[in-house]
Amino acid sequence: MLLCSPRSYGLGKPVKGQSRTIVIPKAAHARVEFGANRLATALQAAGYQVKVVKQDKLAGKQGLIVIGKPGDELLQKATTTYQLGATKTLAKEGFAINSAKSNVLVITGADDSGALYGCLELADQVKEKQALPEQISYIDQPEMVLRGTCIGVQKPTYLPGRGVYEYPYTPEVFPWLYDKELWVKYLDMMVENRYNSLYLWNGHPFASLVRLKEYPYAVEVDEATFKKNEEIFGFVTKEADKRGIWVIQMFYNIIVSKPFAEHHNIKTQDRNRPIVPLIADYTRKSIAAFVEKYPNVGLMVALGEAMEGVGQDDVDWFTKTIIPGVQDGLKALGQTTQPPIVLRAHDTDAQAVMKAALPIYKNLYTEAKFNGEALTTYTPRGPWAELHRNLSRIGTVQIENVHILANLEPFRYGSADFMQKSVQAMHNVYEANGLHLYPQASYWDWPYTADKVAQRQLQVDRDWIWYKGWARYAWKANRPRPAEVNYWGSSIGEMYGCDEQAGKAILEAYEESGEISPKLLRRYGITDGNRQTLTLGMLMGQLINPNRYGLFTLLYNSEAPEGEMIIEYAAKEAARQPHIGETPPQVADEVVVHGRKAVAAIEKAAPSVTKNKEEFERLKNDMYCYDAMANFYAEKARAAVQVLRYKYSNNVADLELAVPPLQRSIEHFKKLVEHTQNAYLYANSMQTSQRKIPMRGVDGTYKTWVEMLPVYEKELTNFRHNIDSLKAIKPSAQAKKLVVLKNAPVNVLSKVEGYYTIAPGQEVFADTTAQIKEFASELVGLKGVLLSKASQQKQGTEVKFSATKPVKVLVGYFEKKGAGYLQAPQLETDASANDFGQADTKTAHALLAGNQPPVNVHTFSFKAGTHTLNLNRGACLILGFIDGNQDVRTYDAGLGTGGEKKEIDWLFE
Repeated sequence: MLLCSPRSYGLGKPVKGQSRTIVIPKAAHARVEFGANRLATALQAAGYQVKVVKQDKLAGKQGLIVIGKPGDELLQKATTTYQLGATKTLAKEGFAINSAKSNVLVITGADDSGALYGCLELADQVKEKQALPEQISYIDQPEMVLRGTCIGVQKPTYLPGRGVYEYPYTPEVFPWLYDKELWVKYLDMMVENRYNSLYLWNGHPFASLVRLKEYPYAVEVDEATFKKNEEIFGFVTKEADKRGIWVIQMFYNIIVSKPFAEHHNIKTQDRNRPIVPLIADYTRKSIAAFVEKYPNVGLMVALGEAMEGVGQDDVDWFTKTIIPGVQDGLKALGQTTQPPIVLRAHDTDAQAVMKAALPIYKNLYTEAKFNGEALTTYTPRGPWAELHRNLSRIGTVQIENVHILANLEPFRYGSADFMQKSVQAMHNVYEANGLHLYPQASYWDWPYTADKVAQRQLQVDRDWIWYKGWARYAWKANRPRPAEVNYWGSSIGEMYGCDEQAGKAILEAYEESGEISPKLLRRYGITDGNRQTLTLGMLMGQLINPNRYGLFTLLYNSEAPEGEMIIEYAAKEAARQPHIGETPPQVADEVVVHGRKAVAAIEKAAPSVTKNKEEFERLKNDMYCYDAMANFYAEKARAAVQVLRYKYSNNVADLELAVPPLQRSIEHFKKLVEHTQNAYLYANSMQTSQRKIPMRGVDGTYKTWVEMLPVYEKELTNFRHNIDSLKAIKPSAQAKKLVVLKNAPVNVLSKVEGYYTIAPGQEVFADTTAQIKEFASELVGLKGVLLSKASQQKQGTEVKFSATKPVKVLVGYFEKKGAGYLQAPQLETDASANDFGQADTKTAHALLAGNQPPVNVHTFSFKAGTHTLNLNRGACLILGFIDGNQDVRTYDAGLGTGGEKKEIDWLFE
């Protein structure tokens, strides 16, 4: 751990009329000059007369502030002249501030960034005390090597005719991108918080920033915009550099520009497309041109998601296309200094990729999500923690990505305690040494918040405490808690014009509310991904049957303390088994207390607020939102536990006991609607079909609480009706009328091995003897496509077909993870996993064939016309084609699991 001395200085004397000369080396880096000017501004505001000079000699011997690095001639002369002792060895970006005789101060930076930070530290002290310290001996240096924020150059919805992540840099799409004043404001926030890296996220930025002589048609902006992009990118990188900030351009693989795709009659992106020479050459040349044009900009590479995940393709693409592209750019420059490359360990085997890459390129980093796409715990564990430790032990720096925060948006979040403990976990559990911070909310709507105000509010203003908190602990994580409470009480008090005690009350509100969303998601949630919008609530079916909605188990086994899901808790209750760890009822009780305390604390502070009153009122409203949400979930979770008792008891009285808490949950949700209806434009900033929980977000629907209220009210109505049906001993609503799926007329254009009919004894692969043993009744008679299992495993699955009407293709995924089997679509790793409505399991455990695992049925929807179904490598079944308007019942057939599962979702449908 890096050393950091406590601040040691004496109070300065009155400064009226005092003058100071700031001396920096003649060849000082822009960072040193920037720091010196910031220090001069602070001194002038305190009443000093100040001038900044650039020279390698000391200008007189009185009242100087000398700034430099150990190797600078200027600093060496100052050390000799003022008989300064040897400065302790400083780590990267570290600095020392020391008093010397003749009223002289010397700032020594380990490097240019260290000198900059030394200037900023002294400026902060001057601002705080309104005077220079009489005596000071202070050393400080950061613990985390990289401390960065990110901006998504992306949008809440897809652009017409484009796919996910495809957003060219244009003034029409991103007017804020060309706002220099906004950039300076943001970069100033970063340097004030000592961030040293800025990540710009985009699918394929190269076609907006570089032009290739071999592929001139690939540029996707007009000439005027291209020049604007060059100019603004140059401006941003220059301004960032003088603030000690390294700009990192992120991109996804494999995506090509729209004009390039149209020219070659290919798709802009196709996860299942193999690496082809044309695309590899285009990508390599794009990267080379970018490096040659912007040699001081780093690259962040996402191998997974837009190309097939873990496999040799990832290794080959990184080592044979991306790194050679960087090397080509360096060669064209005549430069040997390698720009850093960050490998995103998402949907790829980063360890394997890095093992292959390190022998050919040294300046590499890895990055992985801290808590998935949410904030759930500061006690990570399990396989996810092991992955992070393995990345940290590669020998390069592992960066922790606080990503998306789908469970926090849109409400304000400022729990300093949670942030500090999270950074400590990054060090102590993950062994990481870098931070990559997403905006706290509205990532897809940058630079604005979701607040419904007359003039759109900027995230950089609203979420100041988010950026300040993570940066503070990335610099130094182990700060004593009592002192931190005082620090934040003072900082918040300054923000709202109140005393420290009122500031501490606001901090308490932040920290009490800051436990609510993490606890709710990690105990009740379906996924840590952004397909779930936690603040909009959850359906009862999602609480009592999460597997139906693609339960992401990593959320529970890695991103939460040891504990139980609602379904686990109910099963143990029925079997009278002891419970382990954090339980659903426990969390229900705890979040209600957190909500009540948050409201009480914010109301306690309210009378003392004298500044930024409108923002404070919005913050106060958020505390009421958290409180209502906590009570909604608590009551609904209690109702869910009660409903699950019926699953084991068959006693209708158990269902009746679930009605009151379910009714109360709706009353609390109504309060949430009241507090949000005039306060927020939306709950989630990504408003595409990827949003699926609680409801599928098609065309910007189900993005507000008022839209969800009728859904929850209908649940209660259906529930009461079905209880009455059960009590009247009427035919159970569970006994659904069987609707047999019917073959739709299609013309299969691909060369296939043949066809088979869903019936006992039919072989499902052309090259194995696996025969159908059992199947869900509605599948009988469907005409499946006979394929080679070996070919599927080696090359993937491709079926080209035409249809005169919309159709659905039934694809059977074997319920087994690992090599040889095609994995079911998963939005956590593949943003295109629901482009055809295929993400959800329709019929679970629907078919058994030979000794193969049970088969789960998913459906891909296609319009009339000619289409190609492309699937990754791995065995699967093409079970048939049905009419596009025919519904496939969503349930668990229970084959291979010991019999039909007792499903009770129907009680709410």
